[in-house]
Amino acid sequence: MAEGLRERKKRQTRQYISDVATGLFIERGFDAVTVAEIADAANVSVNTVYNYFPAKEDLFFDRSSGVVDRLARWVRGRGGGESAAAAVLRELREEVEAVSPRVGLMSGYAAFMRVIENAPALRSRLWALGQEAEAGLEEALREETGAAGDDPMPGLIAGQINWVHSTVMAVIGREMVKGREPDEVSREVLVLLDDVEELLSDKVLNYAVRDHS
Repeated sequence: MAEGLRERKKRQTRQYISDVATGLFIERGFDAVTVAEIADAANVSVNTVYNYFPAKEDLFFDRSSGVVDRLARWVRGRGGGESAAAAVLRELREEVEAVSPRVGLMSGYAAFMRVIENAPALRSRLWALGQEAEAGLEEALREETGAAGDDPMPGLIAGQINWVHSTVMAVIGREMVKGREPDEVSREVLVLLDDVEELLSDKVLNYAVRDHS
């Protein structure tokens, strides 16, 4: 269905507030900026900010939903003959090889990560987002395999796959903060992915293989 004028205006307002807030956070740090200052800079009321973003952290992680459901989405979209872990490794390799901003391989990512490093509330939210991603992945694995509710395996596999993803993202963040070039970091992370794959057991690598049919 086509987006209506009202919906488009709301989306644009939300995006503008988020962009203004992110600019202020990067310039001054997360803790030094108040919601009132963000509202003033965006020329909206404080209530309007809270209508779009229930918590201050939401202003910074406004695009988090796409990251939180990424692992589950990759697993659900895997090809015939492909396991859950193989799908995630493949998708990660493709993103890293393409030097994609979606995995932090872009020039502005260092400033973004520095804001998180200096704000305990953002570090806590980032950890929570990782837990959400793992829970969503576990749910997807249960659905995809038909595992019983008391079967621990989907949770164990989800933990292993989430570890792969979080390790890659942490390394990219750490290296980009050093001011390194995205292309250079990309090449190193591709080698890291090979090392990570070798650490996974056959049981993890062959879990939830999709039928060719």
